[in-house]
Amino acid sequence: MKALVVDDSRAIRVILTQMLKALGYQPAEARHGREAYLYLQANPDTTLALIDWNMPEMNGLELVQAVSADATLSGVRMVMVTTEIEMSQMVKALEAGAHEYVMKPFTKATIEDKLRLLGLPTSAGAAA
Repeated sequence: MKALVVDDSRAIRVILTQMLKALGYQPAEARHGREAYLYLQANPDTTLALIDWNMPEMNGLELVQAVSADATLSGVRMVMVTTEIEMSQMVKALEAGAHEYVMKPFTKATIEDKLRLLGLPTSAGAAA
């Protein structure tokens, strides 16, 4: 299953990409929301997007809003993975269309729990 990691931090992209590979996903990476949106338009069969909030060009909230408004991308499950810890920010993200919210720092178990909540596979065997 295809997944997309969207973060302007290369280190976070690497960490999340490795976690998703271990969970049986085929992750791609984007450095900001605009790059991510173009990727999703070209790959509408992407199942999951892990999205940072604070990025250049198009931030995570703008990306969530754009994807939510695009009917061809209705199958993409979006999880905000961010340092934004204010409850109001979490509410904004969920109201905009994010399906789950993870605060940095996170663990592989946290990501797995969110995927389970979304009904998504969490192991290589389940994703095949």
